[in-house]
Amino acid sequence: MTLLDTDPAITEVAVERLCDFAITFQTMQTLSTPLGTRMIAVVERGTVEGPRLRGEFLPGGGDWIMVGSDRVARLDVRATIRTHDDELVFVTVTGRATLSDEAIGRLWAGETIGWDEMHARSVPLFETGAERYAWLNSTVAIAVNELSLNHVNYRVYRIK
Repeated sequence: MTLLDTDPAITEVAVERLCDFAITFQTMQTLSTPLGTRMIAVVERGTVEGPRLRGEFLPGGGDWIMVGSDRVARLDVRATIRTHDDELVFVTVTGRATLSDEAIGRLWAGETIGWDEMHARSVPLFETGAERYAWLNSTVAIAVNELSLNHVNYRVYRIK
């Protein structure tokens, strides 16, 4: 038995689909640093589609990815969503991604690596002053990711 099997607070945790993110990047910048390989992906455009959250990503946010010597990609995303009803929501995302050698080769060849072809998990957090979206300020979410060199897709789930 594990803690997950015996702790009622954990076994009763439920998730609901919050939304999907689809983000297109400008040309990715890649550079080697003493800490690892830095990949900088600036948002060109994107969409947010869900039953309670819909809108678009504004240009200029981005993902500052660091791939360490352990080959783990550490995500550091900061972006702004303009909702369908013209409110602003700031989103930050941290997470981790690991890809097999085969998936890395496909990524550099320009292919999209699907959610089921790698381990990529992230944690979006939201911040807004818009009263109708205030519930986002206390939302804890998890996401699975799909990526290529010019876009990323997230399936975002709210933990209830």
